[in-house]
Amino acid sequence: MKNIRNFCIIAHIDHGKSTLSDRMLEITNTIESRKMKEQVLDRMDIERERGITIKLQPVTMSYNGYILNLIDTPGHVDFTYEVSRSLAAVEAAILLVDATQGIQAQTLANLYLAIEQNLEIIPVINKIDLPAADVPKVKNEIVKLIGCSEDEILSVSAKTGAGVAELLEKVIEKTPAPKIDDNKPPRALIFDSNYDEYKGVVAYVRMVDGILKKKDDIKLFSTGAESDVLDIGVFSPDYKPTGELSAGEVGYIVTGFKEVSECRVGDTITAKKAVSEIEPLKGYEQIKPMVFAGIFPREGNDYDDLRDAIERLKLNDASLSFEPERSEALGLGFRCGFLGLLHLEIFQERLRREHGLDLIVTVPSVAYRVLKKSGEELVIRTPQKMPDPTETEKIEEPWVKLDVILPQEYIGNVMELAQSKRAVYKNTEYLDESRVILHYEIPMASILTDFYDKIKSVSSGYASINYEYLDYRQADVVKMDILVAEDPVEALATIVYRDDAFHQGKEVVKILKENLPKQMFVLKLQAAVGGKIIASERISAMRKDVTAKLYGGDVSRKRKLLEKQKKGKKKMMAAGKGSVEIPPETFVKILKK
Repeated sequence: MKNIRNFCIIAHIDHGKSTLSDRMLEITNTIESRKMKEQVLDRMDIERERGITIKLQPVTMSYNGYILNLIDTPGHVDFTYEVSRSLAAVEAAILLVDATQGIQAQTLANLYLAIEQNLEIIPVINKIDLPAADVPKVKNEIVKLIGCSEDEILSVSAKTGAGVAELLEKVIEKTPAPKIDDNKPPRALIFDSNYDEYKGVVAYVRMVDGILKKKDDIKLFSTGAESDVLDIGVFSPDYKPTGELSAGEVGYIVTGFKEVSECRVGDTITAKKAVSEIEPLKGYEQIKPMVFAGIFPREGNDYDDLRDAIERLKLNDASLSFEPERSEALGLGFRCGFLGLLHLEIFQERLRREHGLDLIVTVPSVAYRVLKKSGEELVIRTPQKMPDPTETEKIEEPWVKLDVILPQEYIGNVMELAQSKRAVYKNTEYLDESRVILHYEIPMASILTDFYDKIKSVSSGYASINYEYLDYRQADVVKMDILVAEDPVEALATIVYRDDAFHQGKEVVKILKENLPKQMFVLKLQAAVGGKIIASERISAMRKDVTAKLYGGDVSRKRKLLEKQKKGKKKMMAAGKGSVEIPPETFVKILKK
């Protein structure tokens, strides 16, 4: 046990966590060089394509007589929950900072998570091989931030492998061995789980006490589910059976459960016979989704497939929530809760790729609290559920605490953007002479759609943001309907600020005008609030030249044919309501407006 070291790597997006993991796997010979590829721990195609980590991934390495259990974590703000779960399973965290960018918003957020867990922090500067690297400046930032001495900060290049062997030595030296007792009854914390087609539910665990062996009878604390251990082992990085896991180790247990819901993340696994003698481990706080969107199958008969696919994804994405929803226009589907827009985008992409589903996704919204005049309180996650304004006493929306790290010269631009998004300025903190942190409080709805892109463009890509939930505050919002051919399109209804409704409505009808195909009749596009039209556009009808076959003759013959065509179009317009198909890419454009 003295030779076990459990640690994870935390950093901002693109600071090199997955590349550093690759080098560690090479140096420790965990993966043969012929099988080595980039981002080896990123298992999903979508992770490899986008170059981001979405799922935490554990791996066990042997080095100089020590067992090193590493957990590679995501860096994006939407996947902070994955990071917090990883931190509960380890004793130390490598804090990785890019030598060209310095400390960024997620570096800070993840560092505070690690400090809350009382982990040993090992500061490391990465990308020292790049021409733009400024190691002394970044060292100075880290010293100011965590109060260590300059000698304690290691410099590495995850790309070339320089300094990585020294880093492994430092991990062995600085990481405390797990505090454990082999003689106690077994207790293991589930920090992740996965559904395998052939094995069923596989729990990723950190053994806290005792030993679990293959064929042992096990029981889960909170769900009360019972089973026996079908297989047990470590990650190398594929499943490697070892026959047992003892206290302090990180590994997997093939549980034999068929239902994902029986094997909850944060639950405690113990031996069936020892249940009465032990206390469950402290699990994870239940995560609250912040962004809600309706997900509907394009074909009604795909509903069951959609439900199965969402349940599968829910298994290894504990922060996802979903409930069935019925829509007049879109039929049966689900109202899903996400931590942010990237989370929604990845989820949508995984449903399409891994399960081959064709979907309609409604405009994302936050959860509003509505107090009715009758005293009844409702939580509204969809614009369709918004009660009549005459019955409403007040509406509240969620606010978040927003931190923006940026170079000093862009302060004016960012402040202007934040102001336009209804942010309340709190204070400015200086990291060093040239970089600052702006602290704001801002409505969650304001940062939902394009805030991240806009921050990047007004700061030439240098600013980074992090946000966390604060509380609910009163809001002056209304429901805005979008009508196509005078028929409301339910999937496009949104909740908007009253004073911004005209601008938002104009923007949506403009996008529709540019993207909808022409019909045989004139197409009216309108935005309405409470039955009052606030913006409108028209798409002219496709025109067939009905007079093409006329050669000369009286002009009245020509007029007669055009008149007949006009009447036909009027009829079509009356009959054609509701039958206008809106292509999925148009929905996406409206989401990203």
